Amino acid sequence: MKELKIGDLTAKLPIIQGGMGVAISLSGLASAVANEGGIGVIATVGMNMFEEDFSKDYLGSNIRALRKEIRKARELSKGIIGVNIMVALTNYADMVTTSIEEGIDIIISGAGLPLNLPAFLKGKKGPKLVPIVSSGRAANLICKRWIEKYNYLPDAVIVEGPLAGGHLGFKIEQIADPDFTLEKLVADVIKEVKLFEAQYKKNIPVIAAGGIYTGADIRKFLQLGVAGVQMATRFVTTYECDASDKFKQAYIDSKKEDIVIIKSPVGMPGRAIRNKFIDDVNKGEKKPFKCPFHCIITCDCINTPYCIALALVNAQKGILDHGFVFCGENAYRANEIISVKELVGKLKDEYEKA
Repeated sequence: MKELKIGDLTAKLPIIQGGMGVAISLSGLASAVANEGGIGVIATVGMNMFEEDFSKDYLGSNIRALRKEIRKARELSKGIIGVNIMVALTNYADMVTTSIEEGIDIIISGAGLPLNLPAFLKGKKGPKLVPIVSSGRAANLICKRWIEKYNYLPDAVIVEGPLAGGHLGFKIEQIADPDFTLEKLVADVIKEVKLFEAQYKKNIPVIAAGGIYTGADIRKFLQLGVAGVQMATRFVTTYECDASDKFKQAYIDSKKEDIVIIKSPVGMPGRAIRNKFIDDVNKGEKKPFKCPFHCIITCDCINTPYCIALALVNAQKGILDHGFVFCGENAYRANEIISVKELVGKLKDEYEKA
């Protein structure tokens, strides 16, 4: 496999481990991936749920948890560590500012268009800024806005297709539409990004994400012209993944027909493993909750039948009667829990044989 260069950072593997909230990819998984030559990513959404005072001091506990996880990852790895910060977070600015203060290598930002992300650098050198997009149009819009307003272009662009896990940047009817396959989206984004590369003489690697599961998939997308891939689902069933064993076991026990699209309280479709909790909600049952903080801007926390943050925290802890597991399209293919080192070895082997 070739290296992945993002500005002056070089990852030995062309693999970014996708950020997975709530608390599925923290310092444990991110540092393990970075140690194997990939880019490890800490997901920032809901990471404070394990701080004792999270319901009393939501904002403060989030900043504290983020500092803690970045520092822990740095202790465990000398590799490249990034954070994933959703634009839709109510405390987006706090999380970006804190990540910059902590000297993070890369900020990856999606779930909305990160149109003002370069503003946080205040003209100084800082982390690499990598937006997640789901179309060439979005990539063009971000590049145009950043260059006009901040004289800055993305250091890389991740294009995420509809087979990804968790919340999806697509309408429900687009998810199975052949016009929205990752292959088509990749070609569209590369075309748009090349215009800015040529005009401003800056290399902007495009990274493919969503449904990439094997080394053969990696080879296929590199041949389509991307510089690297982002993978998340396959890293869940590793010892180092920060989720509970029951969460990981849900992947191993799942069948293809168990992977479903749900309507999330935040107003986006999401991909998850069907269970009793999801069935109950689909039947119109409400799951009582007290909202600790309006954490996602788009969440209808007054009328929603359940709290997505609490459901995902419960799942992370393995309390699946009171939550559900987010996953990518290929989660059902998991059949064992192995180390990140073993997984990377398998991916290299699959890549060579493809």
